[in-house]
Amino acid sequence: MNESGQRIQKVADSWSRLGSSRLGYYLRRRSCRGLWAALCASQQCCPIVAIVSEDDFHRSSNSTYRTASSSLRADQEALLEKVLGHPPPSLQRPKDRFNGAYIIFFSLGIGGLLPWNFFVTAKEYWIFKLQNCSSPAPEGDPESSDILNYFESYLTIASTVPSVLCLVANFLLVNRVPVHVRVLASLTVMLTVFVVMTVLVKVDTSSWTHGFFAVTIVCMAILSSTSTIFNSSVFGMTGSFPMRNSQALISGGAMGGTISAVASLVDLAAASDVTDSTLVFFLTADVFLGLCIGFYLLLPRLEYARYYMRPVCPAHVFSGEEQPPQDSPNARLVAPSHSPVPPLCPILKKTASLGFCIIYLFFITSLIFPAISTNIESLSKDSGSLWTTKFFVPLTTFLLYNFADLCGRQITAWIQVPGPRSKVLLGLVLLRTCLVPLFVFCNYHPRIHLRTVVFQSDIYPVLFISLLGLSNGYLSTLALIYGPKIVPRELAEATGVVMSFYVCMGLVLGSAGSALLMHLI
Repeated sequence: MNESGQRIQKVADSWSRLGSSRLGYYLRRRSCRGLWAALCASQQCCPIVAIVSEDDFHRSSNSTYRTASSSLRADQEALLEKVLGHPPPSLQRPKDRFNGAYIIFFSLGIGGLLPWNFFVTAKEYWIFKLQNCSSPAPEGDPESSDILNYFESYLTIASTVPSVLCLVANFLLVNRVPVHVRVLASLTVMLTVFVVMTVLVKVDTSSWTHGFFAVTIVCMAILSSTSTIFNSSVFGMTGSFPMRNSQALISGGAMGGTISAVASLVDLAAASDVTDSTLVFFLTADVFLGLCIGFYLLLPRLEYARYYMRPVCPAHVFSGEEQPPQDSPNARLVAPSHSPVPPLCPILKKTASLGFCIIYLFFITSLIFPAISTNIESLSKDSGSLWTTKFFVPLTTFLLYNFADLCGRQITAWIQVPGPRSKVLLGLVLLRTCLVPLFVFCNYHPRIHLRTVVFQSDIYPVLFISLLGLSNGYLSTLALIYGPKIVPRELAEATGVVMSFYVCMGLVLGSAGSALLMHLI
């Protein structure tokens, strides 16, 4: 072997030691002068400047960032492409044909939240069932009155507490239980629970109201738990996909809320029997859950999805005393490990800023919606028109908010500004604090301490709720899809679960704060 061939062999061996067996294989078998020049350039100028796919290299108008685990892999693949003169088949990233994966993730987003939305918004149905199915609770039965008056509070506790516990459990199970097991198991349990609740719609429960209440609370706790595991698992899985797939999942959740709001309006306008309309809602949820199972089973059949769902090694983070390998470029802090629990500290450190943005975003949103916004009445309520009485809150609060939220999330499919490390993102999040006094000084009732109504027109709550939903959808989606992309790919799924935990924390804090704010008003 001549001198140039020996130098090529030496470089090939060094690349092989770094983990690129395919690259070493090609280099050992080629010893042309052009290749030798390329290798010398790669040694002197490493890392090589290359065009990296969307899942490795991301841009916005004010940020350019690359995930920690992608740098070496991108350099190796770029050099291999230069060796062959074209991208090798094993490195060509498949395209999402007919947007199949995007549609599936969008549908999974709808199915993950639509059943829960139907369960929560069926307020008239629960009142009917808990009033012994025919008449109000007897005056001599204070326990029945307590159940009826505080049912929504019981429902909130039954949904919130299990959600937090299941998020923690899901994080611990990321490396122990495969994602497809968690997703399919949670969907199956959700479908089973909703089938039970669908059957109970037409069952006369007047003789066992307290038993029905207990069954409802248990079903809500199970539904909330499995829904949390499903949503956080699928969102964690999309962390390994390009960002548009995470955006599709999040937008699907907003579409689920919009469908629920439209269904509630139709029910309010046309339904004559509360059990008939609830039966339609619950059957719709059953169908969607069945479709979600089918869609998820279809996902691995797509070449595009198989490429991004390929397994990766769990991540290990080196401590301060432990040193990474000396031949590791850029002193990488992540290496393969078989730890059953993902490292939490580096995820929290990497996502601290985005985590604060998410928590504060959902804190402000849940502080206002729905506790404050649903108590804003029309200034023309005394006119007696359907718009100012029956349809004002359902239209201006639920439908308008969910539609604006959906629009904000969908915009992120085309515009992703500001970037994850931009101070502008944090500034926009903090600026939403101004929305709180705007809603407080609308025509909110009842008022005890703050009696002044500043905004003397029904157009103001419409504008404010639109701004609340649009800003929540856009900014929260940006923060959520950025999270799994600023960590190594091995930590993407675990980071997705952590981002879901940030959402849950913001909702819990906002719900608690809304009760205090209502007492202050």
